[in-house]
Amino acid sequence: MLTVFAIPSIPEIVSGDDLVAIIGDALDGTEPATPLADGDILAVTSKIISKAEGRSIRAADREQAITDETVRVVATRAHPGGVTRIVENRLGIVAAAAGVDASNTPEGTVLLLPVDPDASAARLRAGLQARYGVTLGIVITDTLGRPWREGQSDAAIGGSGVRLIDDLRGTLDTQGRSLDVTAPAVGDEIAAAADLVKRKSDGLPVAVVRGLAHLLLEDAPGARSLNRTGEKDMFRLGSDEAWRQGFDAGRADALASSQPTEAVLPELDGEAAPTAHPGDLHR
Repeated sequence: MLTVFAIPSIPEIVSGDDLVAIIGDALDGTEPATPLADGDILAVTSKIISKAEGRSIRAADREQAITDETVRVVATRAHPGGVTRIVENRLGIVAAAAGVDASNTPEGTVLLLPVDPDASAARLRAGLQARYGVTLGIVITDTLGRPWREGQSDAAIGGSGVRLIDDLRGTLDTQGRSLDVTAPAVGDEIAAAADLVKRKSDGLPVAVVRGLAHLLLEDAPGARSLNRTGEKDMFRLGSDEAWRQGFDAGRADALASSQPTEAVLPELDGEAAPTAHPGDLHR
C-alpha cells in the first residue's frame, strides 16, 4: 500500500540550519511520534535545501540572476509584464527562469537552486539514516512546467538511494510482448505525489512516501540522469528560435551564393558558353 503524508511543524529555514535535526525533530514531535521506517522515501522541496545552503542572494534585478544561471536559451516569449525565458541552467534542467525563485524570500533577494542537488540529497539521507537506523531514499523536488501541457508539476531535481527511472525495457507486458522503451520516471512521479500533500501555501516542505521500498538502491544514479539534453533533446529550441535560426542560416547561404564568382555554363552546340555570375543562373 502506498502512503504519502506531509511532516508538520517544520520552521522557516535559514542559512546554516541542520536539516537532519530539523526534520527529525519535526517527525519525533508529532502526536504520536512518526519515526521513519525501512524503505521510506522523503520528498524534500528544493527551496529549504537552498535556504539551508545559503543560496539566497541579493538581487535587485531578478533578470540578471536568471542570466547568470543560464547555460542556453531555449525559448523566449514577450508578455505585458516582460519576457518569459525558458532556459537550460547549469544543472542541465530546462525550465522557466533557470529555477531562480523570488517567492517566499525576503524583499530584494532571490533564491537559487542548490549547487548540487544530488549531493545535497546524499548528505541528508546519510544523516537521517544514521539518526533512525533505517534504509531511506531522498528525492529533492522543484516545480516545473511541462511542454505542451498547462500548469506545473513537481519533479525530481536531486536524488539519493532511489531508482529515479524504473527501467522495464526487456521485460514482457501482460500479452507476452517485449517492452522496448518503457522506463517510467518514478522520481518525478514520487515528487508529484508528494506535492499533493505538501501544498506550497501551507508551509509543508517535506513529505514521506511509504510503500515503494522496491525502488531503493544504494548506488542509484542521481537526478541528472533524468535530464534529456544535447543530442538526445529532440526539441532543443523553441519554435521562434528554431524559425529564426533557420532563417538566418538560409539568409547566410543566399548571401554566400551571391558573391561574385565564375560559373561555367554547359556547352551549347559544341561551343563553350561565356562565364556568368551565379545570380544570372536564377534569372
